Amino acid sequence: MSRDLIVFGEDWGGLPSSTQHLIRHLAVKRKIIWINSIGLRQPHLSVHDIMRVLKKLSAKTICNKPAQEKLALHNITIVNPITLPAPRTCFSRALASNWLSRQLLPIIKRAKLRDPIMWTSLPTAVDVADKLGTTSLVYYCCDDFSSLAGVDHNTVVRREAELVEKADLILASSETLVSRFPHQRTKFLPHGVDYTLFSIPVLRAPDLPDNQRPIAGFYGSLSEWLDYNLLDTIISVLPYWDFVFIGSACKRALLLKSYSNVTLLAHRPHHLLPSYSQHWTVSMLPFTSNAQIKSCNPLKLREYLATGTPIISTPFPAITSYSSFVSIVQTAYEMVSALEQVRFQQIHEKRYESCNRLRRKQQQNAVKLHTWESRAKDLERWLDAL
Repeated sequence: MSRDLIVFGEDWGGLPSSTQHLIRHLAVKRKIIWINSIGLRQPHLSVHDIMRVLKKLSAKTICNKPAQEKLALHNITIVNPITLPAPRTCFSRALASNWLSRQLLPIIKRAKLRDPIMWTSLPTAVDVADKLGTTSLVYYCCDDFSSLAGVDHNTVVRREAELVEKADLILASSETLVSRFPHQRTKFLPHGVDYTLFSIPVLRAPDLPDNQRPIAGFYGSLSEWLDYNLLDTIISVLPYWDFVFIGSACKRALLLKSYSNVTLLAHRPHHLLPSYSQHWTVSMLPFTSNAQIKSCNPLKLREYLATGTPIISTPFPAITSYSSFVSIVQTAYEMVSALEQVRFQQIHEKRYESCNRLRRKQQQNAVKLHTWESRAKDLERWLDAL
């Protein structure tokens, strides 16, 4: 009989994380209590943080699932706890963990879970690892928290060290992260893809530029890990290309609006992303080179591959497995050259039709079997062995 799960992750909803993708599949056989984010840093005196705190305080403890998800997620209870984010002192840690466990224990008791496993992708959850009646602990790591932007690094790194010591199973999404943990308890669990969603043709998004010019696109967090110097150069050099960016934009990203050939779109629901990425000319992964990117395994990489659209990327370790299907560039001018090569083939479409059709098929076949369902099957075996 499959054991149930108590999961500490990000806030449910929005663009689904790898944890949400996996949990959706695990929930077919298991009851899940999903605890919305307990935080990786203390709030700042900013409008964003104040609004987030107010939202947390006003939310119901048991969150309502969106109507379209109620049937699919009938085994998942989403909990919105009130707690102290990323406490630092021994006193505040004890206060926060006792407060959190008092909120969760009645919910866990009512759910009548079967020998539950605690699963966390947040190191700060280690403080309740011994308070919720679980006998196994799983740490799912997708980020290098020592370099991740927007967290209290000292606090989170210390909590992660404690979590690694306690964890019965560590799952890491990139080989770079795998190398950081004890090999006897660590499994490599690369991201999957919703292949059906991204490979089956859909209609073009109405707000995607449609002026007969080639489009280079990117979706995801428009944060400091993008190489904005590179982007400034290629956008300036290629005024006859449109550049489309979809996602929440940092201050640096907002400066891209000054270019007439740039379109910045806000966050779009995950199921709508293929209506953009299937119809732009090139998918971009213009990352800067830092510790965070060296440890990442971006979900969008396999989603881009599944569309069959050409991909141009700066180098990072996780892309090595797909180097046969991606144009990897080191500099802005290499990216300009790669973009222009795609445009040339687009102009002479008939000449390159068979070549592009073969490339597209090979690219999609590279990820066709690497679905979230297949990843979840591997995960089921590891969880059942605990």
